[in-house]
Amino acid sequence: MRFVVAVAFALVALVLWPHEAAAQTFKCRNDLVNVGDARATVLLKCGEPVVRDSFCRPLPAPGSRPASGARPGQIVPCENVDEWIYNPGYGQFMTTLRFVEGRLVAIEYGDRVK
Repeated sequence: MRFVVAVAFALVALVLWPHEAAAQTFKCRNDLVNVGDARATVLLKCGEPVVRDSFCRPLPAPGSRPASGARPGQIVPCENVDEWIYNPGYGQFMTTLRFVEGRLVAIEYGDRVK
């Protein structure tokens, strides 16, 4: 009985969990960008995004504790992540392009532009 309740709860949580659609391509201007494209290629095809964010995401080291538990002065390896947000226009979806080490790795659609 517990198993059935746990499975039912998990299914309800999955249905209600807010999530964004992911895609492999994004149409901007009259061109397409694809996962795997370089930042420079996306910039040439799509122009400047409305928002840019860059950060260094800590990498987990094999057999070590998480980066959040790093000691002061300890060097934590990380990868460069850039997120660019495009507003494709009225009625379309705000689109976030995520780059890791200069390559497009994810395309996510957000809210519809009003």
